Formats: sequence, structure tokens, C-alpha cells
Amino acid sequence: MGASGTATMEVEAPAKPQPIFRADYKAPAYLVDTVHLTFDLNEDVTHVTSKLSLKPNYAADGAAPPLLLHGRDDVKLVGLKVAGQPVPESGYEAAPRSLTLLAPPAGPFELEVVTALKPQDNSLLEGLYKSGGNYCTQCEAEGFRGITCFLDRPDVMARYTTRIEADAAKYPVLLSNGNLKEEGQLEGGRHYAVW
Repeated sequence: MGASGTATMEVEAPAKPQPIFRADYKAPAYLVDTVHLTFDLNEDVTHVTSKLSLKPNYAADGAAPPLLLHGRDDVKLVGLKVAGQPVPESGYEAAPRSLTLLAPPAGPFELEVVTALKPQDNSLLEGLYKSGGNYCTQCEAEGFRGITCFLDRPDVMARYTTRIEADAAKYPVLLSNGNLKEEGQLEGGRHYAVW
């Protein structure tokens, strides 16, 4: 229990960084073209929906290799879809720090990952966390895995669109990188902004 009498989640610190040598470099088997994120910020549990447009980066004549996404033990998988269809449990392996799609489709495809996390309990100051009453993100160098399961490596670049939804009274300012594309009111005293 925390000082206020509420339960706190212990998050295991990331493993000690291991050296990565240029001679050992292997290009990722998949590249991410676009990422559409939706943050549904709530006081108890926040849900993040990540829609990735992926394209193969492996030999054209080869079979599609499994897709390994990095994760973190405090980021829980809630849903997984390929091309809009739910992936059965036999189609993926979820581990505390990774998610593997066992048989991705050949060619480009869309992957939707829904995760649940508790930013208020994240004391690592990586990924999505709450500090001073504000929701914050820190994704460099491998912090994005503290938000959703992702190809979280520096050589995977993508264009992002981010939608943030939150209580309008508690969080009147919704700020992200890029240019504001859209904002508005939602039911239940909530609002949103798209960046």
C-alpha cells in the first residue's frame, strides 16, 4: 500500500542495458509506415489503442517471419487485431516484455494493439506516466514500450497521429507533438484533441 492507503504497482526496472555492436546489426523484418495512437486517459486505468501500418522488410521470396514487438510487464495486452480481425490466442505469444505475432500476413498489413496501463503507478519516468498531476510521455530511447507493444528500436521510423481523450475539467489542455488537427467535446464531460 502507498502512503495514501491505495495499492501501488511495483514495476520491475528495465534490465541493465546491453551493448549492441554495429557488426551484429540486423535490419528489422518489418517497417512501420504510420502509427495512429488513441490515449483514453482515466484516473484508474488508461487504455491505448495503437494502429500500425506495417510493411515487410524481409526477402521477397521468403516466408513472413514472426513479428516481435517489445513490451513491458506493466503494459497489459487487452486486444489484438490484424486487418480488423481479432487474432486468436493461438496466433500470438504474450510474454511480460514482448508480444510475438506468430504468422503475420505476407505483404503490408494493419495491426491494432490495445493495451491497459496505470500511469499513476509508473515510477520509471519512461513511457506514459503521471507527474505533478499531469500525464507525460518519455519515449527515448526505448520508452515507447511503456505505452504499447511496438517495434521499439531507433531504426524504426514512422509518421504519427495522436488522439488524446480526457476529463475536460481535470485536464483542460491536451498537448502532443506536431500540429493540432482537430479538437472537440465528448459525452460525460470529456474532450479530445488530435495531433
